[in-house]
Amino acid sequence: MTPPDESRAIGSPDSSDPIAEFRRVLGRASHDAPFDATAVALATVGADGAAAVRMVLLKGFDERGFRFFTNYESRKGRELAREPRAALCFFWPWIEEQVRIEGAVEKLSPADSDAYFATRSRASQLGAWASRQSEPMQSRFSLLRRFALLEARWLGRPVPRPLHWGGFLLRPSAIEFWTGKRSRLHDRRRYTLGDAGWTRERLQP
Repeated sequence: MTPPDESRAIGSPDSSDPIAEFRRVLGRASHDAPFDATAVALATVGADGAAAVRMVLLKGFDERGFRFFTNYESRKGRELAREPRAALCFFWPWIEEQVRIEGAVEKLSPADSDAYFATRSRASQLGAWASRQSEPMQSRFSLLRRFALLEARWLGRPVPRPLHWGGFLLRPSAIEFWTGKRSRLHDRRRYTLGDAGWTRERLQP
């Protein structure tokens, strides 16, 4: 007997462009999404070889790779500087789709980081200065006091981007798409980048 959900649409069988497929899947996930569909788990590796994972927001992607922003002096920033490789995992349960991305990471140019920083709300800009991300905090009051002092410092003036804050670009070497099935015979399509471009294969569920 054929499982009842095998007719559910998956990626185009002749697709050879994982970036185009990601754009289609993200578009489906973003339609009537119950929360921000650009939220993604970012995994890094520490100096001791231990993995760490946290949520960030995807702030753009193209053929070069996937972009996100953070404090360069945070734990993830320090880990990416030491070991410039990472993995991303998107999961959208409302459409039963998942995407995993692996690859090398590099800092975006100061101009790219400046351009994105300028689009952030003023509170978020001040927060990038106020927070010593991942460091122990004496009290929440001390953080709010620092925020207020910075707010007064740039009252009526644009907030510049702090040099310790900016973007990363993950250049993918592997991208896997997962489509859930009630039968648990999930559909998995993995793209791997080689000298001749992207190759595509299906994986056992």
